[in-house]
Amino acid sequence: MDLEILKKKISTFRTDGGHIKIKDDGLLLEILSAWEQWTGPASGFSSAIGVHRKAVPTLIGRAKKLRREGFPSGDFKEIKVEGGAPTAGMAPGPCVGIELGLTDGKVIRFPQVDQLLEFLKKAA
Repeated sequence: MDLEILKKKISTFRTDGGHIKIKDDGLLLEILSAWEQWTGPASGFSSAIGVHRKAVPTLIGRAKKLRREGFPSGDFKEIKVEGGAPTAGMAPGPCVGIELGLTDGKVIRFPQVDQLLEFLKKAA
């Protein structure tokens, strides 16, 4: 992302006293992604986005916490399994194969171990 655009977005959250009070989680993640792409010194990044050098670690820390806790991002891709007829020897029931329970309460079902491993490789 262009740092000038990011600087303008950040300036909309500046208070009358000149402090930054960012309440938009998406903007925090944009700051984090810009920081991860930054190759110069840290002081140069803070001046490029128009934020005091002592405020940048706080913003990055909040963004990393959001990412850790599973803030939805646009890079998730759903994987659909074609076919998937139950194989012989599996017990009939509500679930055939392996269930993967996610932290948000959602469940993904895999009829075979190979499909689970493929999913985990692509998700990593």
